[in-house]
Amino acid sequence: MSEIRFRRIAGNRDLPLPAYATPGAAGMDLRAFLPEGALCFEHGQLRMISTGFCVELPPGTEMQIRPRSGLALRHGFILPNSPGTVDEDYRGEVKIGLYYLGEEPFEIRHGDRIAQAVIADIRRYPCIEVAELSPSERGSGGFGSTGLA
Repeated sequence: MSEIRFRRIAGNRDLPLPAYATPGAAGMDLRAFLPEGALCFEHGQLRMISTGFCVELPPGTEMQIRPRSGLALRHGFILPNSPGTVDEDYRGEVKIGLYYLGEEPFEIRHGDRIAQAVIADIRRYPCIEVAELSPSERGSGGFGSTGLA
């Protein structure tokens, strides 16, 4: 299988399939499925919003759910588990967790583009236990150990 298969959930009769906005876009837009009407977000609210679709991914891939930069920078929405992962064997409804940091109430309407999905190849390796790890220039230096510049 070399395509991404989407199945509409019950009640989704009008949303377009997730799609790339331009020929060079890395992510396809995911839209809000809100058949009951718009949702008004207040500062600090976290809500799960359906995309209106279930997905079947090609073997060896994942769907990474990422924020849309305009919604994040202009309006204050973040995805708290960004990037989220949809595994290749998941067949349930794709939902987006949106957290609102803006000060003024903001409305998300049915069909609004709320996130983007990037399809990425996955490599799986066997895990083994060892007594020691090979040395590196960085070693065990953690957060900030390589400097700011």
